[in-house]
Amino acid sequence: MEVSRARDYVYSDSELDQSESKVIEELKAGAMEPLSDPDAWLDEELSQNILLTTADWLINWGRRSSLWPVICFPACCAFEFISVMGPRFDMSRFGMEILRASPRQADVLITAGTLTWKMAPNVRRIYNQMAEPKWVIAMGACGISGGIFRSSYNVVPGYNRIIPVDVYVPGCPPRPEALLHGIQMLQEKIAKRTNIIKE
Repeated sequence: MEVSRARDYVYSDSELDQSESKVIEELKAGAMEPLSDPDAWLDEELSQNILLTTADWLINWGRRSSLWPVICFPACCAFEFISVMGPRFDMSRFGMEILRASPRQADVLITAGTLTWKMAPNVRRIYNQMAEPKWVIAMGACGISGGIFRSSYNVVPGYNRIIPVDVYVPGCPPRPEALLHGIQMLQEKIAKRTNIIKE
C-alpha cells in the first residue's frame, strides 16, 4: 500500500497562526471587564417580578373566558343566536367557539324561545346533566315570561319556573348585541364568584 504525500494546504502555518492570534487578541480586548451577573434581575424591584392575585380571581378568569354553551333552542330566538355565532358578531371572542351537543361538556345554557310544558322536563334534564358550576341565560320575552303566549294553557311562563336563571336578555327577539351584552353581564357575575369556602 502506497502512502500518499502530505496535502498541500491553502493557508500556510504562519497565516493560520496569525489568524488565530488575531481572534484571541480581539477576545482578550473585549474581556477586560467581567460580564454582568445573569441573576442580576433578582435584585430589581420586587413588584416587577412577582404577580400577586387570589385563587378566586384566577379560577373565575378561566371560567368567564371560556364559557361553553349547550344547545337548547326550542323556538324562534335561536335564529338571533345563530347570527351571534357568525362572523359579524363573532361570539368566539368570548371563548364560546363551539356549541356543545352534550350538556356534560357545557357550563352555560342559553334558553331561547317559547317553552311548552311538554318540553319542560327535557330542558330541566339538560340543565341537571350539566356539571357544576353552571349558568343560565334566558333569551327573549318568551324565555323570561312566556311572551305573547304566556296566557296559553300549554306555555311555561318563564324558564325561571323550572330552572334558576342568572341573566335575562329582553326582546322579541332580542338583537344579537343584546345577547352579547347579556354574556358580558354573566361574565361580570362569574368574576365576583367565591370558589374557595373556608369551613
